[in-house]
Amino acid sequence: MTTTHDETLTKDTEAQDDTPVVELKTAGKSYGNIRALHGVSLAVRPGKVTCVLGDNGAGKSTLIKIVSGLHQHTEGEFLVDNTPVRFSTPRDALDKGIATVYQDLATVPLMPVWRNFFLGSEMTKGPWPVRRLDIEKMKKTADEELRNMGIVLDDLEQPIGTLSGGQRQCVAIARAVYFGARVLILDEPTAALGVKQSGVVLKYIAAARDRGLGVIFITHNPHHAYMVGDHFSVLRLGTVELSASRSEVSLEELTNHMAGGTELAALKHELAQVRGVDVEELPEAEDITAPVTASSEVSPS
Repeated sequence: MTTTHDETLTKDTEAQDDTPVVELKTAGKSYGNIRALHGVSLAVRPGKVTCVLGDNGAGKSTLIKIVSGLHQHTEGEFLVDNTPVRFSTPRDALDKGIATVYQDLATVPLMPVWRNFFLGSEMTKGPWPVRRLDIEKMKKTADEELRNMGIVLDDLEQPIGTLSGGQRQCVAIARAVYFGARVLILDEPTAALGVKQSGVVLKYIAAARDRGLGVIFITHNPHHAYMVGDHFSVLRLGTVELSASRSEVSLEELTNHMAGGTELAALKHELAQVRGVDVEELPEAEDITAPVTASSEVSPS
């Protein structure tokens, strides 16, 4: 059967679209004798949400710092567009289109929304040395970009500190998209939010994915991750315990790995000896699904 030019072009485009923008291959980080991360493989593709889950101390923060340019990996490979990189500063990561939205958002609460949108990258007009802020253009651009993400604010002059936590997260996401992010790292964006505000943030994570961004969603909440995630990596003590696509893992299995199901199963017989503790619903050791290895995350060479 003869393959037409259009079919060949479509296949090439699909293959190109599936190429990871950011990829870690058995990467790790050591601080002296302390190994914070070891053998972690992760691929972030355009238009996909990669969820990284783990309890406190699992290695999530170290992973963020490597990808965002704060720290350098000490083992393995870190690739951007299939090219090995070693960032010296977060500016290097930004230049490659990798933007990070941290939990504290790095906003100035008393400044207007539009001013926070352009904080550090203000638009100016007029000849040097009497250039001044182009306030009207910044307001118009901020309003347009927020609306493109589905965020409608009645007053961009209001201090950003008056917005809800979910709204501030969404402004930060829209800002990163506007300034050319190709990969968006979200550090626990729903950790301090209620159910409704968490839903707002998850909606805009999906919106960022639909605009073609690769998203790294760092969270300790498997329910939030499963709502928007395409691929899931669970970290435990600096290594990948589970790496699976959405079709390969159920919410129950993801929650079980996140909650340390193996440890709970091992402790079941001890808990049974404590009066008033119902252990009937706890899993047996043989019921725990074997973790998918990180090898499924690495693209074939």
